[in-house]
Amino acid sequence: MTDFAWVGLIRHAESTGNVAREVAESSALHFIDIDERDVDVPLSPEGERQGAALAAHFASLPAGELPDVVVASPCRRALHTAMLALPDHPVALVDERLRDRELGALDLLTRRGLAHRYPEELARKRRLGKFYYRPPGGESWADVALRLRSLLGDLERQHGGKRVLLVAHEVTALLLRYLLEGVPEPELLEHARTTVVPNASLTAWEQVGDGYLLRAAHTTAHLGDLDPLAVGGL
Repeated sequence: MTDFAWVGLIRHAESTGNVAREVAESSALHFIDIDERDVDVPLSPEGERQGAALAAHFASLPAGELPDVVVASPCRRALHTAMLALPDHPVALVDERLRDRELGALDLLTRRGLAHRYPEELARKRRLGKFYYRPPGGESWADVALRLRSLLGDLERQHGGKRVLLVAHEVTALLLRYLLEGVPEPELLEHARTTVVPNASLTAWEQVGDGYLLRAAHTTAHLGDLDPLAVGGL
């Protein structure tokens, strides 16, 4: 069990990849039209507006509610979100262990594309379940959980007892429930099946006794009238 006063997770603001995925899925295409490497996918104009809303939110908080440490995924969409939300933060870090899940051979495939091109992988995924299924050349959720556990351990040694904010991806928000709250795999996957983590949303936990209590579940109240694009995956 880690020792932080508070842990927050902001899913990156809307990216051009989110928009491209929504277009591909809604149009029943097999492939998502993205030219960049996954790590280089930028924010969309709406994502930049969401970043500005995050900045206004943090600027309105009293000093005691601000994060002591900010750690961002190296993916451009997450790093830019962190820079917009908390510019010039005195303890701002970038760590590759916060990167999005690597999809390997399944990268840029829609659900329809996966079923068409790799039906045997779809069957294997259904048999193993989302948590342990590892696509060819990619990562399972369990793999991502291992690197998140390593990151949290290192952060605890350097910043234990402080308020830590992570800026990363949808899978990060879901897996932190597994790591911080001890949500069992079946419950976690059911939560993932029925819940979307919106872009620029905040999920937060407070340390209570020997554990963590979920205080904010993927909230977007800080975005005001902006309508976050609730699309998973990128």
